[in-house]
Amino acid sequence: MGLADLHLHTIYSYDGTASLAAVLNRAKQLGLDVIAITDHDEIRGALKAMEIAPNYGVEVIPGIEITTADGDLLAFFITEKVDAGLSLIETVLRVRELGGVCVAPHPMAGGMGMKSLSGRTILKALRNPLVAETLIGIETYNATALDRISNHYANILASRLHIAKTGSSDAHVIDTIGFGVTEFEGSTAADLLTALKNKTTKARRQNEWSALRILGSWGIRYMESAFVRVAGLARA
Repeated sequence: MGLADLHLHTIYSYDGTASLAAVLNRAKQLGLDVIAITDHDEIRGALKAMEIAPNYGVEVIPGIEITTADGDLLAFFITEKVDAGLSLIETVLRVRELGGVCVAPHPMAGGMGMKSLSGRTILKALRNPLVAETLIGIETYNATALDRISNHYANILASRLHIAKTGSSDAHVIDTIGFGVTEFEGSTAADLLTALKNKTTKARRQNEWSALRILGSWGIRYMESAFVRVAGLARA
C-alpha cells in the first residue's frame, strides 16, 4: 500500500515556511512514497523539487494550489503555471489542456485565510463532462484545517458524488507533513493517478493538532523563515 501527501506548501508559497530540501527529507523520514508540492499560484518550487527528489527517494508530483474565482483548487501533473482568478470551470479546463487532473481541497471549510469551494459550486462544475473527467477527487481529510467539521461534510459530498477521496496535511510547516495521507495500491505517482481515476484511494488521518497549536507552530516557523523568504535563499 502506497502513501501520499498531496497538499504541501514550501517557501515558494507566500505563507510557506519550509525549504524544498526540508520537505523532501521529512517525507523520506515518514516513509511517504509520493508527495505533491502545491504552492499557492506558483509552480517553480514543484519543478525544482522534481529535480532533486531522486536524492531523497521520494517521488514528487508537480502541482499548484490555484486561487480560482470560486475557491482554491489543487492541480496535479502539470508543469506550467495556471492563472489565478478564473472560474472553477475555466481553471479545470485549463488544467485539462495541460494534461493534469484536479482535486477540490478543504471544500466548504471556513476559517482564517481559507478560500474554499462550496459544495454547490463543485456540483455545478461537474455537470460539464470535461470537468468531470478532470476534477476527479475531493480532499475529505485536511489535517490542518481549522474548520474540522468541514472534513465530515467533504466526506459526505465525495460519497454522494462517487468521486475519489484524498487525505492530505496541507502542511505549511515541516512539523505537520504527513498528518493526513492518501492510501493507494502501488507505490508510484502513476499508480496513484490510476487509483484516483478508479476511485480506490482512501483518506487516512495520521495525526492531528489543536487549532491553537497549528497557528502557534506556523507563527514561530514563519518568523524563523523570514530571512530566507525575503532574501530568496534556501529554496532548494
